[in-house]
Amino acid sequence: MRDFRADALSTFLHLRETYGDALRFRFLLHFHGHAFFHPDHVEHILVHNNRNYVKMRGPGNELLRPVVGNGLLTSDGDFWLRQRRLAQPAFHRRRIAAFSTTMTGAAGAMLDRWADRAGTGQPWDVAEEMRRLTLEIAGRTLFSVDLTGEAETIGDAFVTASQKVIDYSAIPYGSLFLRVPFMPGVRTLNRNVAALDSVVNGLIAERRQRRREGQGESADLLDMLMDARDEETGATMTDEQLRDEVMTLLLAGHETTALALSWTFYLLSQHPEVRERLEAEVDAVLGGRVPTMDDIHALAYTSQVIDEALRLYPPAYLLSRFVVENDVVDGYDIPAGSVLSLSPYVTHRHPEFWPEPERFDPDRFTPEQQAGRPRFAYFPFGGGPRQCIGNRFALTEAVLVLAMVTQRYRLDLVPGHPIALEPLITLRPKHGILVTSTGRS
Repeated sequence: MRDFRADALSTFLHLRETYGDALRFRFLLHFHGHAFFHPDHVEHILVHNNRNYVKMRGPGNELLRPVVGNGLLTSDGDFWLRQRRLAQPAFHRRRIAAFSTTMTGAAGAMLDRWADRAGTGQPWDVAEEMRRLTLEIAGRTLFSVDLTGEAETIGDAFVTASQKVIDYSAIPYGSLFLRVPFMPGVRTLNRNVAALDSVVNGLIAERRQRRREGQGESADLLDMLMDARDEETGATMTDEQLRDEVMTLLLAGHETTALALSWTFYLLSQHPEVRERLEAEVDAVLGGRVPTMDDIHALAYTSQVIDEALRLYPPAYLLSRFVVENDVVDGYDIPAGSVLSLSPYVTHRHPEFWPEPERFDPDRFTPEQQAGRPRFAYFPFGGGPRQCIGNRFALTEAVLVLAMVTQRYRLDLVPGHPIALEPLITLRPKHGILVTSTGRS
């Protein structure tokens, strides 16, 4: 428990190196945990027998509920399937293609704002810039609203709430403490969730008012959710259900992409040969113009850079599941009622599938290299029926933004700036990523 609380990622890496791909451990007297790191094990759990490994009853999942409620991230069973089907059309390939102009427009405006910094040596936090950008894009594309004015509120509240969730997850039966509202940590958590609620509930109330006044519909994700009706009862979603889904999709829709881009810029600053090759591809494919969806396929190395950054720093670094019925995974007995963990962060460093696993090498993701690896040696978006609903949205956004930044600027890490992992709900840079920028002609 002490090791997990101090450094969960290093602890999992050490356990895999010491004991292999399948672990069983006990907390207190009767709480059993399991962890699996081999791609075949991951595939069995997420795909072949996914119904046996659910989210609803896991203690870590209960700790997430104050933040995201019973949305897509935490719900399970028939309710989850219904909500997934309702949201799926918003992430169809054709809709993402339409979103791409919003993505590049927001990125272009951001790059224009960077012009005064270029060449001055002024340090600034690229992680914070990416969070603002991706929040703007998520707000405009999914909910037809400009949330740039709320970026600081959402960012600060989410980070603080995440920290409290992780604090309680490292305590035995930590979810029980959430029922004690006078505890200082619980008060802090509730205060920051309330700040997030004020933004999301305001968005929902404003949309309901517009619809009552007959001001037209945006045909965005929020309208889809509001119009959806239960097949049996005909009932629409309550404001509480809408809050949970909007909160989940808003936070997940910007946080993970922002982190993927932030870690990418950090890695590029440490590997100039990769950055030069990336610049050459972007210059050759785009010739100075704004990228479109039609350019994604030609920006192959750009996509590989994103993939490799996601391998080393997957925002969703740990997945947990509750075991419904007894199962056997590769000869290991898994009793019902136990909790099981999968870690993309650890599996992405498995030396059997990733030679020199700590080395940043986008050529790992050429079609030839990918064909030689098991499917679940790499799973930054999960897998199976519960694979992240926005994975295509996120990758499209990341490639377009990376190409546009690469066209105009080089970002270099400020010498001496500490880079440390902070595994909260997502894998964040603890001290941000301070950079200076230089313009490219």
